Amino acid sequence: MSAATNDTTITTATATATNNGEDLGRYFLERSRLSSARGPCDMDEDEEAPTELNTINSSGGFLVVSPDKLSVKYTNVNLHGHDVGVVQANRPAPEKRIVYYFEIFVKDAGAKGQIAIGFTSEHFKMRRQPGWEANSCGYHGDDGLLYRGQGKGETFGPTYTSGDRVGGGINYASQEFFFTKNGAVVGTAYKEMKIPLFPTIAVHSQNEEVHVNFGQKPFAFDEFEVQERMKLQMTIEKMSLPTNVSHGIVRSYLLHYGYEDTLHSFDMATKSTVPPIYVAQENGFDEHDILYALSQRKILRQLIRNGDIDAALGKLREWYPQIVQDDKSAICFLLHCQKFIELVRVGALEEAVKYGRMELAKFFELPGFEDLVKDCVALLAYQRPQESSVGYLLEEAQREVVADTVNSMIMSTNPNLKDSQGFLHSYLERLLRQLTACCLERRSLNGDQGEAFHLHRVLNTAGLS
Repeated sequence: MSAATNDTTITTATATATNNGEDLGRYFLERSRLSSARGPCDMDEDEEAPTELNTINSSGGFLVVSPDKLSVKYTNVNLHGHDVGVVQANRPAPEKRIVYYFEIFVKDAGAKGQIAIGFTSEHFKMRRQPGWEANSCGYHGDDGLLYRGQGKGETFGPTYTSGDRVGGGINYASQEFFFTKNGAVVGTAYKEMKIPLFPTIAVHSQNEEVHVNFGQKPFAFDEFEVQERMKLQMTIEKMSLPTNVSHGIVRSYLLHYGYEDTLHSFDMATKSTVPPIYVAQENGFDEHDILYALSQRKILRQLIRNGDIDAALGKLREWYPQIVQDDKSAICFLLHCQKFIELVRVGALEEAVKYGRMELAKFFELPGFEDLVKDCVALLAYQRPQESSVGYLLEEAQREVVADTVNSMIMSTNPNLKDSQGFLHSYLERLLRQLTACCLERRSLNGDQGEAFHLHRVLNTAGLS
C-alpha cells in the first residue's frame, strides 16, 4: 500500500494543500519529515509495567514484604476492620494495551482467609480493602464477593484459599475488570474509573501469606488477550461489503496511484465474478477524475520507484513543465533529494557531493527544507548509511513519498477536476483515515485508555503495507 496511508497526524494540511501546487508540495514535504521522526518506539508507546510491590506506599505496620518485594505476610492479630495490610504495585497498570493482568498465589490463607486482589487509585487509603473505597475494585477470598467502591459486596465468584492462584486484570477494549481463579475466568465487572489504577493486594488475618506474579513467571491464565483479539477479529469479519463496492474501492485506489498494469489484471480477474459497479452513482464517485493522465502517471511512478530520477525529471519537463518550473519548489526539492539519495545508494559519493552542492545547497536557508537537507547530507557520514539514523531515506517508502507527490501534482492539473480533494488521497485512504479518527475518538472517550490505534501497524499485520 502507498506510503500515503501512513500519515494521520497532518490532516490539517489537507485543507490548504488544494490551494496551489506549492502548498501541495509542502504537504508531502511535511509528510516526509514526519516519517523521518517516527520510529518503531514512537509507535509502540511503551509504558513501564509493574515489576514489584511498593514498600513505601503500604500499610507497613500490618504486613511484612519479602526482600524481593514479591511476597507479603500479615504478621499481626486483626483487631479492627481498618487493620488491613494493603500494598500496591510500584507502578500503575499500563493503559495503552488491550489487556493488563497479574496474579497472586495464596501460600497460606491464615486464620480467616481475608485476602483480596484488585486495583486501587494512587491516593487510596492504605488501611482499607480494595473495593471498600471509591476508585477501587477488589475480589475477596473469604466471601467470593466483588467490591466496587462501597462497603457492600456483590455476588461474584467462589471463595479462594491456600494453594489457589487468583488473577486480576483490566480489559481496556471492553472497559471491564476481570478476575480468574486457577486459570479460569471467574467473572467481569464494568470499569467506571478512567484514571490510572495500581494492582493491589490485601491481607487481613494472622499468617496470611501471598506471592505476586507481575509476569516474571508464566501465568496460570494467559489466553485472555488472545481471546480478546480473536473476538475483535470475528466482529470485524462479520461485517461485509457487497462485492461490487469493495471491488470499486480497490479499483479506485489502483487508478488513483497510476497502477495501470495491475488495474488491467485486476479487471480481467474479476470480469466474470463481480456484478456491475454502482459506486459512482451512489457515492459521488467520478472515475474521470482519477483516469486523468493515467499512462503518464504510471510511467513516472515506475521511474521514481526504480530510482531513475533524471528520467522522471525529463518526462515532467516535457509533459508538465508548470510543475517543475520553479526550481526552488517543494516538488523540485523532493526530486533533487531523491536524486542525491540514489547516488548514495549506488556508492557514487563524489557525484553525490557535487550534486548536493549544485542542487541541494540552494535549499539550506529556506524554511521547511533544512531538516531533510541535513538528513540527506548525513548519509555521507556513514559507511553503512542504511543502518544509520537517516537510513529511512534509503527505504522504498521514501521513493513512494516522492512518487505520490508527483502523482498528486499531476492530478491537480486536471482542468475538469470535480473533487477538489480527490488528487490528495484515494477513496480507500479516506475510509482508512475515517477509521483511524473513529478509533482515536473511541479511545478518547475511554480516557485515552486501551491499545493505541496505528493504521501502519494494522496494515503491516495484515500484510498490506
